[in-house]
Amino acid sequence: MTALVIVESPTKARTIRNFLPAGYQVEASMGHIRDLPQSASEIPAAVKKEEWSRIGVNVRANFEPLYVIPKDKQKRVKELRAALKSAEELILATDEDREGESISWHLQQVLKPKVPIKRMVFHEITREAIQAALADCRDIDEHLVRAQETRRILDRLVGYTLSPLLWKKIAPRLSAGRVQSVAVTLLVERERERRAFKQGSYWDLKADLEHDNTAFGATLVALAGKKLATGKDFDESTGRIAAGRDVLLLDKVQAEALQARIADKEWLVATVEERASTRKPAPPFTTSTLQQEANRKLRQSARNTMRTAQKLYEEGYITYMRTDSVHLSQQAISAARDCVEAKYGSDFLSPAPRQFSTKSKGAQEAHEAIRPAGSQFRTPADTPLKGPELALYDLIWKRTVATQMANARQTHTTVTLEVEDAEFRATGKRIDFPGFFRAYVEGSDNPDAALEDREAILPQLAVGDRPNCTAVNPVGHETQPPARYTEASLVKALEKEGVGRPSTYATIISTIQDRGYAQMVKNALTPTYTAFAVTNLLQEHFPTLVDTHFTAEMESTLDNIASGTAEWLPYLSEFYLGEEGLETRVKVRETDIEPSKARSIQLDGLETAIRIGQYGPYIQVEGQAGEVRASIPNDVPPADLDAADLERAIKTKLEGPEQLGTFPDTDDPIYLLVGPYGPYVQLGQVSEENKKPKRVSLPKGLSAEDVTEAKAIALLRLPRTLGEHPETGKTVKAGLGRFGPYVVCDGEFRSLKKDDDVLSVELPRALELLAIPKRGRGGSTAKPLRELGAHPEDGEVVGVFDGRYGPYVKHGKVNASLPKDVGIEEVTLEQAMELLAARANQKGGTKGKKAKASSKASSKSKTTSKTKAKASSATKSKTSTRKKTSS
Repeated sequence: MTALVIVESPTKARTIRNFLPAGYQVEASMGHIRDLPQSASEIPAAVKKEEWSRIGVNVRANFEPLYVIPKDKQKRVKELRAALKSAEELILATDEDREGESISWHLQQVLKPKVPIKRMVFHEITREAIQAALADCRDIDEHLVRAQETRRILDRLVGYTLSPLLWKKIAPRLSAGRVQSVAVTLLVERERERRAFKQGSYWDLKADLEHDNTAFGATLVALAGKKLATGKDFDESTGRIAAGRDVLLLDKVQAEALQARIADKEWLVATVEERASTRKPAPPFTTSTLQQEANRKLRQSARNTMRTAQKLYEEGYITYMRTDSVHLSQQAISAARDCVEAKYGSDFLSPAPRQFSTKSKGAQEAHEAIRPAGSQFRTPADTPLKGPELALYDLIWKRTVATQMANARQTHTTVTLEVEDAEFRATGKRIDFPGFFRAYVEGSDNPDAALEDREAILPQLAVGDRPNCTAVNPVGHETQPPARYTEASLVKALEKEGVGRPSTYATIISTIQDRGYAQMVKNALTPTYTAFAVTNLLQEHFPTLVDTHFTAEMESTLDNIASGTAEWLPYLSEFYLGEEGLETRVKVRETDIEPSKARSIQLDGLETAIRIGQYGPYIQVEGQAGEVRASIPNDVPPADLDAADLERAIKTKLEGPEQLGTFPDTDDPIYLLVGPYGPYVQLGQVSEENKKPKRVSLPKGLSAEDVTEAKAIALLRLPRTLGEHPETGKTVKAGLGRFGPYVVCDGEFRSLKKDDDVLSVELPRALELLAIPKRGRGGSTAKPLRELGAHPEDGEVVGVFDGRYGPYVKHGKVNASLPKDVGIEEVTLEQAMELLAARANQKGGTKGKKAKASSKASSKSKTTSKTKAKASSATKSKTSTRKKTSS
């Protein structure tokens, strides 16, 4: 018996081969082999003139999708067809979610097998799981396929209908998305809350006390029987005590007067209360909670977390990583309990096996939570994993094992102390039994350190005791605005609202940054002015599409389609073609929306409107000499922009910048300026004689406020000479370039690392960096930084190299740069192959073939570049779903 087994990726294929009988050939589809057209060039000539072909969905013919096989997948399809000819059975073993079901369905539709077909599903890639799945195959689930296809069509309809409207009314290359636009709206709403926030201030006193040679602290909570105001008592919209709050607000003068009054008075313990509590471990990871915790603990982005988890799954280390269930199988519970007993002892084992129930809507209990794979959990130390893979596996292992550990037991102590008419409070916490804390504490990297942090031991105090006060100090506080979303908190908010699917959150968060709707600033997602303009337009003219409740209902409908309890066609028809459907609303609103208004943002507290221009946000005012336009730096968030910033921008535009100092080498003035891409120092002013004055951007970590005359001079003197290379005698220098700080010697460049400072790096460190072998883009002698594995087409090694413009992957003569957010240690073989395939497709050829480009073609490409860019932008509304009907 010979069988062809098809999975999505080469890594998954390699792992599964080890667990299948002889005669089973395992091949990878490399993801989807069909999709809706991604560019105008992919639309078949037969339908190119049809109006609906631009969308890729025939909305007038039962929303029939137009499926095409992309050029970079045509060879793979041909190879799969060839492999199928010698097989007696086709087994489709793609992932067990809607996406995987859709991939299997497309493979069936395209390959048109004449042999029996089976659908094989599994939750982990272990010998037991694969053999069990092989013995229990099923048919393709048409409901799951239809749900995925409906999602894909919905995303295409929203993106391709609204995005062109945004291009016309606001700016090119913008995009709208069914879930993406809701996520952006959440960011904008939070930024509006921050802008509307009014800060309040209050004072209290902190006392340092001592009893039985043990120091402890206490805080003022009441005075003359009246509760003291805290941050919770303030109204965020006024910065004052909220109406109805009967509290005492102290200012600095009152706090200092109280300090003086009680400085030498006697303290008395009035009450001592102890309260026992227990803590249960958190449930095992779902896709959403894994992304949140990896962001908090490991500082990994959602995208990198999912990439790393995908690799761990495909290599057989963890169970399937796209799940919203917290259910654990009996096998997993037994394995976790064995780990607890072996590592921590039976005292730390929960008295009975602990199971968790899933609360999120649409969760599939047939799926498991994310856990270590197999019937025996390998400890992190027993695996060959390194880097991000090891860190993430360690997180999953600890979280899963902790679920079967005993509850933690704690005692909370509250002590009330009186001095004169002032009441102070001291609180303590004692961990009586750490239980699961010993293995895992949410939000903490080190369980042992977390245990120490969680304890606040008070001395043994009893009513009537008179502790000694060693110091009492007034402390001022200011209320804080609502925090901006991090990736973790945005994922949590989206899941709570039921918007989108956790498996798509990583893509959504990446997309809103790639499209210029948000910037990552100190681990917080800060919305841009463009995000405000787009959100304003959508909220005014298409409010339901950015309403969390409406979008959540769409997800519920998709779940119902997946379960077979809802019909897909009536839903799509009503959504798009109905009386209040999207198509009708866009046509009506298109004439109502004025571009000048859509490109303007009116922020609370500012008289001048912010405008969105080709080169970023700007303000426009009338001056004595006519209209004046001044750019607004992108690094000033909308919530923080004030009138002084606008005045400064206008003044700089009209009068030129203020001089920071004088460059001693030439006596030219030095200016600190801020452009669309951030602050920089400039030597001299622009003039007829000096059309391009020297400019140096501030290196990362150096803010405009920290730039002194001395630092500006040092930056303008770059590159700086560090000394001579001891082997060659050549000069070694350090400088700042287009791609950041570097050291160079005799034409050999090396980038400085994160902790290096271009202004202080010395010769020994430079020599250390220069000693690292150069990884050139060309040359057969260049060695890869990493070998990712053999390419399935020819067996040649695919490697990661370090080039002049950063790291890249290479196969044969095809090179493809790594995206900025993908590290050298994180990239996988399948990711590399996708990048290489896209690069080969761009060149107009395949691996090893030089792209043929005549001067005539070059000239033609220039004349059509705008058209292609427009078509490309239209097709790039990134979605994570697939569709029907063959090409």
